[in-house]
Amino acid sequence: MAGKKQNNGSKTVVKNILSAGTNYADRFIPDYKELKRVVEDLKRMGYRIVLTQGVYDLIHEGHALYLEQALEHGDILIVGVDTDELTRARKGPGRPIVPQDERLRMLSHLRHVHILTLKHLKDGLAKLIEVVRPDVFITSESTSDFGKKEILKYKSICGKIVTLPPQATTSTTGRVRFLTIQGADKLAQEVMRGIPKLISDALDKLKG
Repeated sequence: MAGKKQNNGSKTVVKNILSAGTNYADRFIPDYKELKRVVEDLKRMGYRIVLTQGVYDLIHEGHALYLEQALEHGDILIVGVDTDELTRARKGPGRPIVPQDERLRMLSHLRHVHILTLKHLKDGLAKLIEVVRPDVFITSESTSDFGKKEILKYKSICGKIVTLPPQATTSTTGRVRFLTIQGADKLAQEVMRGIPKLISDALDKLKG
């Protein structure tokens, strides 16, 4: 009885995933066991599954174009989003700029994204790929996570592995660097404006 209930629940989720609405509660599937059930249902229905993964911090046009191209390789696009913890481990203590809940919700509004899940630091690179076993796994030239060795390793559990070039001249890292430089320049200007007054105050004290 419990198994039948789970299966019916999975079918309801699939129906909502295939509908036109955002349906965030159904599209975001953090539990990998449930995700596996949903993917198996979709495969039985004849859908070609595409998987990609990343941080998606400060979402920009390049992200949207990348996801659009990813979906061209199949029917259903699953996006694994790095948790805040995993992002800090990969990008440094100052990242992400946007917390994971907001990144997930932003992605759910992109029409090319069908299913969202989280990637955790403890799971390593392979866990999500092993759960989904996609027909097509999409990687980006802008990430160093998947070199030739990794591609050969995961080829046996993916029907096909496709590497896409960056889809925009900008990147989140570039934008963060630019904002940091801007902030440093502004601070330097404030300091320079304040130096004459500091010198004048010091001289007044000496005269006094």
